[in-house]
Amino acid sequence: MIVVAGEALIDLVPAGPAADDLPALLPKRGGGPFNTAVALGRLGSRTAFCSRLSTDQFGEALLRGLAADGVDTSLVQRGPEPTTLAVTRIGAGGSASYGFYTDGTADRLFRLPQELPAAARAVHFGTCSLVLEPGASAYEELMRRESARGRYIALDPNIRPDLIADPDAYRARFRSWLPYVSLLKLSEEDAAWLAGTADPVAAAREWLAAGPGTVVLTRGADGLTALTRAGGRTDVPGERVAVADTIGAGDTVNAALLHRIDHHGALVPGATLGPDQWHDVLGFAARAAALTCTRAGAQPPYAGELAAAGAV
Repeated sequence: MIVVAGEALIDLVPAGPAADDLPALLPKRGGGPFNTAVALGRLGSRTAFCSRLSTDQFGEALLRGLAADGVDTSLVQRGPEPTTLAVTRIGAGGSASYGFYTDGTADRLFRLPQELPAAARAVHFGTCSLVLEPGASAYEELMRRESARGRYIALDPNIRPDLIADPDAYRARFRSWLPYVSLLKLSEEDAAWLAGTADPVAAAREWLAAGPGTVVLTRGADGLTALTRAGGRTDVPGERVAVADTIGAGDTVNAALLHRIDHHGALVPGATLGPDQWHDVLGFAARAAALTCTRAGAQPPYAGELAAAGAV
């Protein structure tokens, strides 16, 4: 089982032309960890979601969305506070930016669970859940605890600068997580923000020395790069598609990486993959993310869709 820990929220996405200078917005299920869990479920990985959801209408819809794709929700905590909202703006080339409404929302009050299921072999973390207190400290404690228990830890910081009040403090906190991480995946833009350098590969090499076995950099339409602690590098190009938007593309990459690493039997701390295996893993992730980009909103592909497209 792969456990995904982090927030679920509602994306308010553009749904047509503005009226009276106000955008028409459509609510969609979202949040980086939520999307990652759904994508894993759709790929066929046994998955559980560890979070705190509101008991409001949006929270109920999020819970139904997880169940619909076979995600175990037994680790989901509930509370009466409202659901976090993210207002989405679609820019040139389908790129998405977000404004968040997080004050007093349910997911911020996540508490450390006593135990994860015995079947859990990997735990994935990321995005707003690692920024917004008091929940961020609980997620961080979960990361350290489960790493110490021998579970494979994956991390996608998925930086949202508007939510980070003290960038330098967050960068230091990020570095403190690295000894507990097996797989660090992040975009080139996030790498540059975290490292304060225009060379994401150099930053990745530095982070590898601090703990992770592999760093995967996403490069948008240009593809993905995997860098290993042993000095290896594997690059794959992006898949050329007609882009509706990029919402959920990085989350789909998270899921596809974990799913395919597991396919190779390497979802174990310290396990290594060779160049050919990394080429397979990255290619699978690129194809899955490309399919997500062809449709509006975070709609990760099912295993059958990838198979039909000759991607498996």
